[in-house]
Amino acid sequence: MTSSAPLSLYEHAVLITGGARRLGAAMARTLHGAGCRVMIHHRDSAAAAQALVDELNSLRAGSAASVAADLNDLAVLPGIVAATISAFGRLDVLVNNASTFYPTPIGEITAAQFDDLLGSNLRAPLFLSQAAAPALRQHGGLILNMVDIHAFRPLKRHPVYSAAKAGLAMLTQSLARELAPEIRVNGIAPGPVMWPEGEMDADLQARIIERTALKRIGSADDIARAALFFVRDAPYVTGQILPVDGGRTVGGF
Repeated sequence: MTSSAPLSLYEHAVLITGGARRLGAAMARTLHGAGCRVMIHHRDSAAAAQALVDELNSLRAGSAASVAADLNDLAVLPGIVAATISAFGRLDVLVNNASTFYPTPIGEITAAQFDDLLGSNLRAPLFLSQAAAPALRQHGGLILNMVDIHAFRPLKRHPVYSAAKAGLAMLTQSLARELAPEIRVNGIAPGPVMWPEGEMDADLQARIIERTALKRIGSADDIARAALFFVRDAPYVTGQILPVDGGRTVGGF
């Protein structure tokens, strides 16, 4: 990148892993609205992915597609990149968003849980970034990793997840050095933006909000706007991780 001016995103191609639902879908809609074409990766959310593709294509024909793959199968990762290039002719942005999240209390951790959490949160982003790098270099591209504030302050009962996200934070900075100057690499560290799926104790939710400086939970759109900033408005920023946490990290854990 040689200019500090905001980038035009017209016809840029973005690959979002775990893009069918929740934060991934919000980013897909926001980046699409800014002019991007979007490849929605999913593993098991075929119906949600197709509905989102149909929604985006109804707004701009040929601007969205989907691809199904298990990111823990390293052999399929180059094919996800190839599918994006086949659909749109290029790749400008890779968003490593897909993640698994569940508790692993000490004394109960299994090897399968370790492999799963490290696989989706660290190994897949590394190897998918490696597969995408040649295409991204052609257009001065961006890798955007979804980190977590718990990469820096561990979450109780989640030591494996926290360690995996800490690895992703370091990977973000390492790749920024390795892939410069052609490719920027940045991260977003969400805080209490969306509650985890499934039941979560109301008292715990209240305690989390109380410890957040802004005293409220964030939204998926808060993450999507941060993603748009990195994609469009930050051509001179690389190796940085932006907490989007309502001040949780300054409000206390």
